[in-house]
Amino acid sequence: MREAIEYMRHGALVPDSTVWHMIRERSNCLRCGGGFILDGFPRTLGQADLLAKLMQHEGMVLTAVVNYELATDEIVTRLSGRRTCEKCKAVFHVTDRPPAVAGCCDRCGGRLLQREDDRPESVKVRLEAYHQSTAPLIEFYKNFGLLITVHAGGSPDEICARALDGLGSRARGPAG
Repeated sequence: MREAIEYMRHGALVPDSTVWHMIRERSNCLRCGGGFILDGFPRTLGQADLLAKLMQHEGMVLTAVVNYELATDEIVTRLSGRRTCEKCKAVFHVTDRPPAVAGCCDRCGGRLLQREDDRPESVKVRLEAYHQSTAPLIEFYKNFGLLITVHAGGSPDEICARALDGLGSRARGPAG
């Protein structure tokens, strides 16, 4: 995990081998009765291949892949405005969820900090790397009929509702 954090601090994508090690550590979580969500995995075709092999080994079938879409400028604004309490790790946003007192955590009074990977220049580097490695992955899952695209604008509740609707539609199958 520490190795992954170092890559993220510099705005770089974590190498497949490191991500794969982290997924394997948590592979027993795939047996959750309600299913499972892998947030941010896979991000490359290599990782998708590793996931397919793991799923086959575990006797499981992938039923959906959710792809959240949002304009680059909105992503930069959203991420670069995030602030995290150095003590309790509560998360705020300078415009969308500001603390009562600027720079001070509402929960514990700790100092609010901007993570290195949330600075606008780091976010832009991360997005370039993400788009370069993920575009083929989106096509890969689209070709298998597994891709659900969700607009990621609006409130967290609105985004979640759209994602659940897309997943629910998948579970119900085609109307008819």
